[in-house]
Amino acid sequence: MNRQSDKRSRLIEAAVRLVHEQGFARTTLADIAGAAGVPLGNVYYYFKTKDAIGDALVAEHAGHYATLRTRWEQAGDAQSRLTAFVQMTADNRAVLAGSGCPVGTLCAELHKAGGPLAERAGAIFAELLGWLARQFRTLGYDADAADLALHLLSALQGVSLIAHSLGDPGYIDRETSRLTGWIQSL
Repeated sequence: MNRQSDKRSRLIEAAVRLVHEQGFARTTLADIAGAAGVPLGNVYYYFKTKDAIGDALVAEHAGHYATLRTRWEQAGDAQSRLTAFVQMTADNRAVLAGSGCPVGTLCAELHKAGGPLAERAGAIFAELLGWLARQFRTLGYDADAADLALHLLSALQGVSLIAHSLGDPGYIDRETSRLTGWIQSL
């Protein structure tokens, strides 16, 4: 990796962490530069505006989920893939209880202001819903696939919000266990 792409990567990594911890609006370019160990003036070489950093955040999250979907596709049958999706939440329970879902909180914040960045962030959930619906269709739930996908994603987002609001990852343990049992019963 060359020095320029290394700096850009460090800026994106710092932005992902800081925005997750303190929100997009409260995170400044100076905060990101400091956390990445990059002089503030250099940030503008990579990102002309804060929205440009927002676009990079959305692309980073979208790429992360694309990689996960590829991994889940190798998990075996549709039930195994859905279980792996739920397990992701269980595996990240401490982070979710501490700061909430990185994508969920980013989307919620950006959608309050609206605009193209909010729409691009929301597309991450649209992609997940589409992938989940395909899994339910594979299991033979053609007519209900979209509703079942919405139920599963909503349950995981909801429990992430509750666990964060109450600071207790135990809620995630309970809900992911119940959801895994539900998936296995399909």
